[in-house]
Amino acid sequence: MPRAPRPRAPKYDSSAAIAQLSAADPKLGRLIERAGPFTLRLASSQSPFEALTEAIIYQQLHGKAAATIHRRMLESFHEICGLGVHPSAQHLLDCPNEQLRSAGLSHNKMLALRDLAAKTIDGTVPTLARIRRMSDEEIIEHLTQVRGIGRWTVEMLLIFRLGRPDVFPVLDYGVRKGFALTFMGLKPTKKVEPSDLPSAEIMHKRAKRWAPWRSIASWYLWRACDLANGTIVPRPGD
Repeated sequence: MPRAPRPRAPKYDSSAAIAQLSAADPKLGRLIERAGPFTLRLASSQSPFEALTEAIIYQQLHGKAAATIHRRMLESFHEICGLGVHPSAQHLLDCPNEQLRSAGLSHNKMLALRDLAAKTIDGTVPTLARIRRMSDEEIIEHLTQVRGIGRWTVEMLLIFRLGRPDVFPVLDYGVRKGFALTFMGLKPTKKVEPSDLPSAEIMHKRAKRWAPWRSIASWYLWRACDLANGTIVPRPGD
């Protein structure tokens, strides 16, 4: 089986980012100091099609269950593609429903994966070479045309696959909770109610001072949740 490439650090200067964030926002700087080094790593070989296939499978599932379904789906193509080779968009479009059902995919996720495959073939989903030349908003506009792909899913792709430095996923529960813990006095022991979480407007207002490093700030807001739970848990791409 081919060996998967090792995850790599983002190309941006995270040390400079942390220094600028800490200077611009001392409260965020204190969180950065408590949470420790920035250790985000990128999946270095996935195409947009492969990354979004995985993202769709992982939606609304516990990570372990999603990983099992993802592995089973990939294994179901081994006879056609070979061990360790991801199926192409055409392979996924042509395979029978029963093959995907047997891997554990729901009806809605099968429809989403087939739409992803079709839109990859027709060029709606750009190639990796093309997507690297596109702005964040252009990528979001293109990829949210795929069934089952919303803004949050594309933002995760931008942060954890493409290594874009200035993405702020204000719809992410962990980022919202981390913001409340860091800036709104939310107690770590309190059961979180919807009213405890900030609005997107409040988050964007403070985050203006974090540009152009809002991805790094978001990573540390996730870490605020880990600290509140008494542990540091790896995020996707760590």
